[in-house]
Amino acid sequence: RRSRRSRSMSAQEPPRPPPAEPPEPDPGGRYEAVVPHWFYCKVTDSRERWVPFSAQDSERLEEAHGAGKDREDVVVPTSGGRYDVHLKQRQRVAVYWQEEVSEVRRCTWFYKGDKDNKYIPYSESFSEELEEAYMIAVTLDEWKKKLESPSREVIILHNPKLMVHYHPVASSDDWVSTPTEQGRPRTVKRGVENIAVEIPNGEPLQIDHLVFVVHGIGPACDIRFRSIVQCVNDFRNVSLSMLQAHFRKAQEQQQVGRVEFLPVNWHSSLHSTGVDVDLERITLPSINRLRHFINDTILDVFFYNSSTYCQTIVDTVASEMNRLHQLFMQRNPLFKGGVSIAGHSLGSLILFDLLTNQKADPEEEEHSAQGSMTTSSNGGIEEVKEILKKLELSEYCDVFEKEKMDRQALSLCTENNLKEMGIPLGPRMKILHYISSKADTQVCFLHSLCSSHHTPSLSHKDPFLVSGTNPNLPLSQVSANYPQLNYKPTIFFAFGSPIGMFLTVRGVKRIDPNYSLPTCKGFFNIFHPFDPVAYRIEPMIVPDLEFEPMLLPHHKGRKRMHLELKEGLTRMSVDLKNNLLGSLRVAWQSFTRAPVPALEAASTDTEGEAETGTEKQPDTKPEEPPAAGKEEAPLINVGRLNGGNRIDYVLQEKPIESFNEYLFALQGHLCYWESEDTVLLVLKEIYQTQGITLDQPLQGSQ
Repeated sequence: RRSRRSRSMSAQEPPRPPPAEPPEPDPGGRYEAVVPHWFYCKVTDSRERWVPFSAQDSERLEEAHGAGKDREDVVVPTSGGRYDVHLKQRQRVAVYWQEEVSEVRRCTWFYKGDKDNKYIPYSESFSEELEEAYMIAVTLDEWKKKLESPSREVIILHNPKLMVHYHPVASSDDWVSTPTEQGRPRTVKRGVENIAVEIPNGEPLQIDHLVFVVHGIGPACDIRFRSIVQCVNDFRNVSLSMLQAHFRKAQEQQQVGRVEFLPVNWHSSLHSTGVDVDLERITLPSINRLRHFINDTILDVFFYNSSTYCQTIVDTVASEMNRLHQLFMQRNPLFKGGVSIAGHSLGSLILFDLLTNQKADPEEEEHSAQGSMTTSSNGGIEEVKEILKKLELSEYCDVFEKEKMDRQALSLCTENNLKEMGIPLGPRMKILHYISSKADTQVCFLHSLCSSHHTPSLSHKDPFLVSGTNPNLPLSQVSANYPQLNYKPTIFFAFGSPIGMFLTVRGVKRIDPNYSLPTCKGFFNIFHPFDPVAYRIEPMIVPDLEFEPMLLPHHKGRKRMHLELKEGLTRMSVDLKNNLLGSLRVAWQSFTRAPVPALEAASTDTEGEAETGTEKQPDTKPEEPPAAGKEEAPLINVGRLNGGNRIDYVLQEKPIESFNEYLFALQGHLCYWESEDTVLLVLKEIYQTQGITLDQPLQGSQ
């Protein structure tokens, strides 16, 4: 009976759950050495957090450590070459920017922390003691090992699956008390594979393109008040995920590596000039935090409009980009890719002013001049024909074409010139009135065509005023000596840019369609629809035509659902309105039509149908709102600023953002760092210059 009872009791016991932890080596001499992983300590708001290196970086560090290189000062590049690890000092140092030095540790044993339940590595020396005790316990099968840490805390190895760290209670006789009396125990784990930590993926070694990113006003760049370095890190991480998602074929064929993004910081240099001390003396003591915020951020706009501090800013940006480029080439001597630049907010204006004042090579100037001559001789003559048509003087087109008169030559014409061409008095007056009216509007032609009629002081790289007042007066920049860059940027990306507004405030009415940046042939103006700081560029090139910016396609290949729904409802309401108006018109005509003989009914009906058909024809086509990204958009000629391609690109707002534009206005200005759509456009345009395209073209993209 006892045996039956024991069997029944054992049958009633619930089955033991399988161990949640990965299997440890069984006792009895089956010891396997622990695999170390390298970590670095990241301090944020005085809180320490241990972050693992990628598997690639950890292997490189372990290889250098195993070769005994930590005895001498060996430097191992990590994180795509942006950080160097000094193995002997166990320090992680930023290469391209200023940052606090981080502690580096070769980690094998971990314990769970008190505050956030994240695992913290033991020191390397104590980890070696723990590993030695663990090896003896496994080999001899002798457990219940007790060790004392350097901080007089006790660790007990009960068995391979249960190891505990006892944290002492704050009392005067801590050293006397037994471990079971010392508060709540901590969990101890051996090896990085047994703790909940995400090992980051390594970055491709091949760098295809380099992009310098310039920040806007203030030291903070996003809604979480993070620095430009942290925001660019996010931008880079998003680019790596977008490459895996949309350039997989090119990656498999080893055509694509990655794009490196490096931040350019000018705010700290500006505010280290002593201007903050001067501002502090004159700042009122009330609402201290708001005034400090204004002094630190918004005043940057006024500093840039001051000739003194504008010089400091442009010198800092140019010298920093040249320094970073030189340092990058030293560390990557095999790099053969191009260099692009990107600017957010005020940073984009700084870059635009720098680029408009770069000097092209003489060979390129001759080539561009020849191109300008062909453009003026062909497209310019067509423009003159259009002007004559507007003035109802089309019969004189042949005369102007014979004299090879383009638009620029027309603006320089005098009454004597027109009389010599045989133009009568009446048409002469019309043409001269047109020329004077255009001069009075003070149209600023950026990079206007060089002509023998221009004075030598009017460099075609500088914006100037085509008017009768002072043609040497530059309008597009503050008076400053703009430094030269050591390279020619491939593309200029502007995020949330106020360039259009600043040009307008400076007196620029229009950008010449033939203008292009002297050393940079690509320009993209990218903005969120609710961004209060962003302005368009294309209407300054084509002022007489209203058209929408290009709609950036969603990175998953379709338009956002709420935008499709909104367009569908708009289209449906227009269709219903037109159908209703059409039916009411037919009914009204049937009531008001005079009675006719029966024999004429057939012919009358056919005529009536024809009339109603012609009347309804304009209304049957619903007046759809001009949707950005339509097929006819590429037909719009927006000049040479972006090589003949569209310039303005608008992001699709998220569904929650469409509920209240004002509520998400600030977020709209700071959203670009984590925007997959923005990053994908940048990657798409960069790799197009290398002949590499997306795996599948996105819906709505060019």
